[in-house]
Amino acid sequence: MSRDPEAQLFHLRDPLRALVLLTRLPVPGADGARAAASVWAWPIAGLLVGGLAGFLAWLALLAGLTPAMAAGLALGAGIVMTGALHEDGLADCADGFWGGHTPERRLEIMKDSRIGAYGVLALILVTGLKWLALTALIEAGALWVAVLLPAALSRGAMAGVMASLPFAREDGLARQVGKPPIAAAAVALVAAAILAAAGTGIAGVAAILTSGVAAMAVTRLARAKIGGQTGDVLGAAQQLSDLGALLALAAFLSP
Repeated sequence: MSRDPEAQLFHLRDPLRALVLLTRLPVPGADGARAAASVWAWPIAGLLVGGLAGFLAWLALLAGLTPAMAAGLALGAGIVMTGALHEDGLADCADGFWGGHTPERRLEIMKDSRIGAYGVLALILVTGLKWLALTALIEAGALWVAVLLPAALSRGAMAGVMASLPFAREDGLARQVGKPPIAAAAVALVAAAILAAAGTGIAGVAAILTSGVAAMAVTRLARAKIGGQTGDVLGAAQQLSDLGALLALAAFLSP
């Protein structure tokens, strides 16, 4: 059997590599190898981010803060831990997809560091809805479901989008990471789905469906607008999949 890490489907360091790629957390002993092959571990990275954000929200509730305040702190913690990587992708896609009339112009807009009206509105709407859904779930006593399941599902959805689209440009983060093996992306999707369905029943199934629909919508839109994927597209897929899962959970679990 080959001992070459690049030839293996799974590697023990893949969860650490996923954290390096998807977060700004300090990860001792990790390297930049197998960036694409490590996508199977992306839901694990999501669980860690969600778990740390949930712990902060739990402490806030113990301290007597309201569910809305705890939800805001959890969202803020997630943004800090990821360096707003996914939020930046959402804003860039909103600006580029609707601010240009050709694929080339849309890609040019997406690379611009300045944010436009579409990007601002997308961030306000998505973050606001996530905050409302998370608040409702905390009020319903479902804090840990709310912070863990969408975080895992949305990272699994990213892996699916990454595996299904060609590259839209010759440079950028997505091109640097490379195409993930289909098997690794499938493991990410299946593992995240099993986790979501195992502990929450019909609410988890609804979260899987809405998260998947959001990811498929981003996939189709990216193919139509720019002909493929960029790192921004993956970020938008994560944000909208996360929102879809949160809204589904809130619909089924909140009073």
